Amino acid sequence: MISYFKRAMDNFRGSGEAAVTVPSLDGAIRPNHLLERAKVAATAEAPDQIVASDGTVLYSSGPGLYLLGDGTEFHRFDSNISAVAAGPDGVLAVGLTQGGVQIVGGRHDGVVLEEAFSCPVALLFDGADTLFVANGSAQYPANQWKHDLMSKGCSGSVWRVNLANQQAERIMDKLAWPYGLGLSPGGLIVTEAWKHRVSQRGSDGKVTHVLNDLPGYPARISPTADGGWWLAVFAPRNQLTEFILRESVFRARMMAEIEPDHWAAPALEQSDTYMRPLQGGAQKHLGVVKPWAPTLSYGLVIRLDHKLYPLFSQHSRADGRRHGITSVVEIDQQVYAASKGGDVVLALTDIKERATV
Repeated sequence: MISYFKRAMDNFRGSGEAAVTVPSLDGAIRPNHLLERAKVAATAEAPDQIVASDGTVLYSSGPGLYLLGDGTEFHRFDSNISAVAAGPDGVLAVGLTQGGVQIVGGRHDGVVLEEAFSCPVALLFDGADTLFVANGSAQYPANQWKHDLMSKGCSGSVWRVNLANQQAERIMDKLAWPYGLGLSPGGLIVTEAWKHRVSQRGSDGKVTHVLNDLPGYPARISPTADGGWWLAVFAPRNQLTEFILRESVFRARMMAEIEPDHWAAPALEQSDTYMRPLQGGAQKHLGVVKPWAPTLSYGLVIRLDHKLYPLFSQHSRADGRRHGITSVVEIDQQVYAASKGGDVVLALTDIKERATV
């Protein structure tokens, strides 16, 4: 009852969850151009996730998995890949936009998990027989993430699957697009994109929201060699988007009458079309896009410590092209980031030394 009246007062006053303010990029998340300066490890169409499997580094692009380095195709599926996880002895779990989750290699090779997994966006092995699955939405597939955001979706869930008997247990539900999974000594880490936060589920089932009110929409999270974390942020929050999310009638008409690429919504890539919002004078001065201009797409990687506290970050700002970071992985002291909007996989070298540039 108290929460109901609090939401009503927030909506009336424009405070709390009804506020349209966006956290500033400051402190450990202050803007720089480090992603724009990073070396290109691979060029591919919309690379999405990077994993290390049995001594090789793979990245997903469309329906294929490719070797990082020479770009050789490792495996191809019948539909686009929406998530990948590497397990012991070279086993892979692959989420598909159509087809659920498939296991490739290992003693569970050929297992297909389809029930309840219509939108697998993050996968995580815990040993050879246990797989965690983050199902982003119960209403939309992975490639319709804008629809879920603009519908104010909160139907995501996290499941624990026993691969030996293919039994699935839902351990978290009513989530606003759970996009990343990680295992820590304190429990299961889950990033929740539309709530702009990182949470931790303990062994007792209690959920703690550890990192709140991020300036963007968090994607996948992965461990570092020293016990910290890399967090990918795939799009920025924007006051225009925050306002539209609170205008139900306008939002419904926009979704019904306008192509999704032209919605006033977060994007993975920069666009110069006049059909997109925040164009022309809102972004350019003397014909040049300024780095501080309002933008619907952005590139952001955040380094977290073992307590999930931000330490430093790397950016591709409004005038950059390496936007839509959906995956960051540290492999053998090298850090790779997938820029889905920039069509590149980046090698982030000498990060600690360059983080203050």
